[in-house]
Amino acid sequence: MIPEFIGRLPVLTALSPLSEDALVSILTAPKNALVKQYQTLFQMDGAELSFTDDALRAIARKAIGRKTGARALRSILEEVMLDIMFELPQRVAFQKTFVVTEGVVLGRESIFTASASEDEKETA
Repeated sequence: MIPEFIGRLPVLTALSPLSEDALVSILTAPKNALVKQYQTLFQMDGAELSFTDDALRAIARKAIGRKTGARALRSILEEVMLDIMFELPQRVAFQKTFVVTEGVVLGRESIFTASASEDEKETA
């Protein structure tokens, strides 16, 4: 068959959705995983970023809810990290570590308050 003809045939396939564990693995395991990319961006500004297991699972659940699979992971992380990425250069003078918790992902708390409470726990 000639390529022009093959290109006109619609190709549809049904895929089963990824599990929560698979999405968490996609966030953390590959060499260029999204979590590692954000951690590298924070290191460039002299800060440390970490994600709790609950936060990673909350991100995966949001992606499952959107029904777009792994494609949703980047947009969800961008939504979560939007405020901190703009404020990081000013905040790094006062705070060196930032922790993304489930509350941050769900919008119940700020990454600044979550990180501050973690720092207070460490000093207590």
